Formats: sequence, structure tokens, C-alpha cells
Amino acid sequence: MKISSAEFVMSNSDVAKCPKNNLPEYAFIGRSNVGKSSLINMLTSRKSLAKTSGRPGKTQLINHFIINKNWFLVDLPGYGYARVSKSSKKVFQKFITAYFSKRTQLVSAFVLVDSRHEPQKIDLEFMQWLGENQIPFSIIFTKADKLTKTKLPNQIEAYKNEMLKYWEEMPNYFITSSSSGFGKDEVLNYIEEINQKMANS
Repeated sequence: MKISSAEFVMSNSDVAKCPKNNLPEYAFIGRSNVGKSSLINMLTSRKSLAKTSGRPGKTQLINHFIINKNWFLVDLPGYGYARVSKSSKKVFQKFITAYFSKRTQLVSAFVLVDSRHEPQKIDLEFMQWLGENQIPFSIIFTKADKLTKTKLPNQIEAYKNEMLKYWEEMPNYFITSSSSGFGKDEVLNYIEEINQKMANS
């Protein structure tokens, strides 16, 4: 897929106010320092479509971007280490849960995981919740360029082993690097394949 247009549409914390049309949506979510904004900018070839920040947890609303006029990329608040109050975290959690539970246009979620780290409990629990609620998702391993060519496969294998304690098979996954563009085509082609299947069904 070639992205010819990527435009910001709206930000809000109320699922009922999300765009009313039926275009397919793909939601990106992960811990607040996982490199989500950088990944979105890399995928769309826009330097500042999603705002990157030195302070994790900058995204605090549901952000809709329309891509090629025919699907939405949805940037959701990170969970985990955001420097916000406990009450704010509860509000985030509430509207993130509402988004996944109520948004019928959602086709698939992408859960971002930092490839440098061991499997994190918060990520595993979130994916478990998605599975229990029958919400399709893929994993995107970020920051692959930060690991050596021998270390990266070992990290992915360790993650697979941890996932297979809870899952019958490893969920669909992608390995990416925002700085080098590695994995970009695989993620976009995956979205395009789903969109084409939906258009033909």
C-alpha cells in the first residue's frame, strides 16, 4: 500500500463522538514509551502527523487520522508509565475500554511492544483482555534497530514462548524500526489485504 494522503480528523474522549461513517479502523496502542507516535509517522511518511514527545504519555485522547480517504488509523493513549494522576489513568482506561467494546468500525488493533524488553505483565494482560473480548489484534515489535541481528531473534523467540503459555498459537506479529522504516511495507500491506477482502465480501 502506498499512502498518498494522511489527515488528522479529530481527537476526543467520547466513543459516541468518533466519526460516524463506516470506514474500517485500525487502532494502535501500547505502553506510553513504546514509540507509537514515531511508528505512526513512519508508516504514513509524515514527520509530525502524530506528535512525538520526550515525555511518555503525551497522547491522552482517541485520535482519528483518515488514510487515503478510505480507512482510519486510530492513535490511542498509551498505558503504563504516563506521568499523569491516578484519576486520569482511570479516565483513559475507561474510554480505551469503551472504544474497544463499542466501536463496531474497528477491524483490528495493533499492540506495540518494545522488542528490547522482556515480556511485560501489563502488555500480556492487555492482550489477554483483547482475546477474552474477541477483539482481533496483531503485535508490532518496535525499536528493532536497537538490537543486534543475533539478539533480536532471541528476544522474539522469548516473547513467543511466553505468549504460548496463554495462547494456543502466537498471534500475528510484525517487527519494525521507525528510524530505518523496517517493517513498514509488511504492516501496510496487511491492512490493505484486509481492506480489499472487506470490499470484496
